Amino acid sequence: MKQRLAPTVAAFMLAFMAGNAARAESLIVSVSNHRITVTPNYSGEELVLFGSIERDGKSRDRTDYDIVVTVSGPRADMVTRRKERKLGIWVNVDSREFIRVPSYLGIFSNRPIDEIAAPDVQRRQQIGLDNIFLPQRIGPDVANVVATDPFRIAFVKLRTSRGLYREQESAVTFLTPTLFRTGIPLPAEVPIGTYDVDIKLLSGGVLISKADTAFEIVKVGFEQFVANAARQHGLFYGLATALMALATGWLASVIFRKD
Repeated sequence: MKQRLAPTVAAFMLAFMAGNAARAESLIVSVSNHRITVTPNYSGEELVLFGSIERDGKSRDRTDYDIVVTVSGPRADMVTRRKERKLGIWVNVDSREFIRVPSYLGIFSNRPIDEIAAPDVQRRQQIGLDNIFLPQRIGPDVANVVATDPFRIAFVKLRTSRGLYREQESAVTFLTPTLFRTGIPLPAEVPIGTYDVDIKLLSGGVLISKADTAFEIVKVGFEQFVANAARQHGLFYGLATALMALATGWLASVIFRKD
C-alpha cells in the first residue's frame, strides 16, 4: 500500500510546490474612478490605474517585470462592409459580422509586446491587439480568424481611427521596481456600460500573476432619462419622438411661412 501511495504523494507535493511558486508574486490594483458619469458636455476622460507587485522572500530579488493591461468595453455585434466603385458609385459588395466583440479595447504595456513574450505566449494569453479574440460569423459558423484577415484588419482600423481600439507600448510606467501606473484614455463617444480591466504580470516572457478590476460608465441627467425611456418604454418613446418631429416641422413651417 505504501508503494502505491508514494507516487500520489509525490505528485501532490510537486503540485503544491508549483502552486506556491506561481503565487510568489501577486498584484494589487485599483483605478482612480470606478464610476464615470457622462453628461451632455462630456468630451472624454482619462482614468488612471495604479498597481503594486507584492513579493515574498523567494522573489525578493526579481526586478525584470513586465505589465500588460487590457481594457474591454461592453460587448456587441458589429458589421464591417467592403465597398467597391461601380459605375462611378460606391456600393457595398460584401460584409462580415463580428459577434460579441468589445466596443472598446485598449492594450497598455511598459514596452513593445514582442519584447515581452514569445508569439505562442501572446496568443495563449491574448496579449496584444493582434491576439484578442474577435470572432466573426462566416456562413453558418462563428470563429476567430488570423490577424491578417482583411475584414479583421478593416474592422480594427475603423475602431482605431475613432479612438475606440488602441495599443500603446510604453504606456505603463514603473514608479518603483514594484509600483506602476498607466492612463486609460476614454474618448467622447465611449460606449455606456461596464468595462473589464485585466492586468497580467510577466517576467522573462512567462506569465507569473494576474489580477482584474472593473469600472462603469453611465449617463446622468436628461440623457439618462432619454436612454431609460427608450429602453423601458419603447412604444411610448417612439410615439413621443414622432410627435416631437411633427410639432417641430409644423413650428418651422409657421415661422418661415411666406405670406
